Amino acid sequence: MTTSGLRLTTLVLATTAVCAFALPAGAQLLAHKDLSASMAITIVQTAIETCKANGYNVSSTVVGRNGEILAQVRGDNTGPHTTENSFRKAYTARTFRITSGEMVERVKKEPTLGTIHLTNIIANQGALPIKVGEEVIGAAGASGAPGGEKDEACVKAGIDKVADQFK
Repeated sequence: MTTSGLRLTTLVLATTAVCAFALPAGAQLLAHKDLSASMAITIVQTAIETCKANGYNVSSTVVGRNGEILAQVRGDNTGPHTTENSFRKAYTARTFRITSGEMVERVKKEPTLGTIHLTNIIANQGALPIKVGEEVIGAAGASGAPGGEKDEACVKAGIDKVADQFK
């Protein structure tokens, strides 16, 4: 092997060794908190019970950090659309990290808002993001009460029921 070939081979091997050892040292797993199934069920059940105590029949959905359904219940005597609507409200709140009511206000200010046409997004009040500190770990939504503010109040009661477990 010539001197220049030996130098090139040494340089390639050295670079490979540095890269091989340097990459794993900087790679780390992401750490985050997620809602448990038990917490999601408690939120849904409390939201439905709170609305029922106020004379409203609702369905409720809790989604996780990726917008996936963790718990969903169609309330007694609710319309068939309420499960989908509660999911879409929760999905919207999770996706944009805002209340679904805030999405209503955004659409009022800008009726041609393009995000409203994305799958599962809806501009209807009745869902809240679920946060640990400032990190959104999911969302909960309800549908069926006569007014989104009533749905939202029931969802808040559900989230409040498990809030002590977010620490």
